[in-house]
Amino acid sequence: MSNFPGKQGRAVIERDASVVSPSYPRAYPFVMDHGKGTEVWDVDGNRFLDFAAGIAVNSTGHAHPKVVKAIQDQAEKFLHISSDFYHPEWVKLSENLASIAPFEEDARVFMTNSGTESVEAAIKLARYHTGRMGFVGFLGGFHGRTMGSLSFTASKAKYKKGFMPTMDGVVHVPYPDVYRPLLASRPGEPYGKTVVRYLEEEIFGRIMPGEEVAGIIIEPIQGEGGYIVPPPEFFPALREVCDKYGILLIADEVQSGMGRTGKWWAIENFGVEPDIVTSAKGIASGVPLGAMIARKSVMTWTPGTHGNTYGGNPLACAAANATFDLISEEYLANAATVGEYTLDALSEIQARHPSVGDVRGIGLMIGIDFVKDKATREKNGALRDRVAKLAFERGLITLGCGESVIRVSPPLNISKSEVDEGLKVFEEAITLAEKE
Repeated sequence: MSNFPGKQGRAVIERDASVVSPSYPRAYPFVMDHGKGTEVWDVDGNRFLDFAAGIAVNSTGHAHPKVVKAIQDQAEKFLHISSDFYHPEWVKLSENLASIAPFEEDARVFMTNSGTESVEAAIKLARYHTGRMGFVGFLGGFHGRTMGSLSFTASKAKYKKGFMPTMDGVVHVPYPDVYRPLLASRPGEPYGKTVVRYLEEEIFGRIMPGEEVAGIIIEPIQGEGGYIVPPPEFFPALREVCDKYGILLIADEVQSGMGRTGKWWAIENFGVEPDIVTSAKGIASGVPLGAMIARKSVMTWTPGTHGNTYGGNPLACAAANATFDLISEEYLANAATVGEYTLDALSEIQARHPSVGDVRGIGLMIGIDFVKDKATREKNGALRDRVAKLAFERGLITLGCGESVIRVSPPLNISKSEVDEGLKVFEEAITLAEKE
């Protein structure tokens, strides 16, 4: 792009550097002006295709007219009343979320403002309901940056550097990554069962008794850790262990939920029911909102036990209800169809490029893993970063995850023609990076 970064963009970035916290990681010098669907424009008029959707947040695309209208209509009525009172949009959204809860039992919903708040609520509820203190998380997991959720986050050590000690009582086990397994399987043992056996024999047997574990928190598809899809035998085996010891299975669906995999919840792809689900990101098309959804029999806490000022914020709930309708009516099916189309196209790119070691995902939650050698599967983070930069310079916004993965998580209403346009740029970037 000849006009990039432009004069206006540079001016905003300079102002940002003098007043905004330096703790924010910034992917590219992109200064957004406006967006429509999968397209975004910077303040200097440059157009991009958005394959990141604000970290899987803009589920209905940018500025969907039905979402905008819902926000406008609510804003004319009132902006805030606090969680001490009631309002219709909050109840409607809770009914909507309860209707899609990934378990047969009736559900109850606790509203939050973000993913990390949803995880904090799940942690508190699990301890309150079970009377136990212990938890299990997974290596590579990302669950947030507040102190409780940070205890489970294990994707990058820098997230905890300078903040130790975090909440006590959390142990971690390897995520069932079939592409790069950390554990040795027994002859004929599928890797998903290897991980669960390790959990029961080594963790429960040597470190923390299963009877003292309140909950196991897991991303059904790991996000920040590298868009890793567990093998099919894993979740049934994990659910069996949870039932054996009376442990709550907590599905962190902050990134993978709200239709991203072509189902409302990613865990529905694996044939088990969790006890608690955490949600945020795509729930309200970009308006800050989260939810913790639990079985009625689990949400046993009493008034005043947990709460927040902005929970069930009317603007956010109005946006979420409009988002819910759009996903229900159109975008759930689109995510499944276009996701399969995108996976097929990326598999063809994989076959043409020695640096693309693995393509994996479900629906529109897809990871492309870059390697130095396909045989050894050695990670190539430097090449991944270069591909992302070259793609950005040619008008495609992507985000990395893990050490060597680029994620494809566009709006759920992306079209096949937009996928084609974006992947043409993406492959061009791969070709250039490999030549360099």
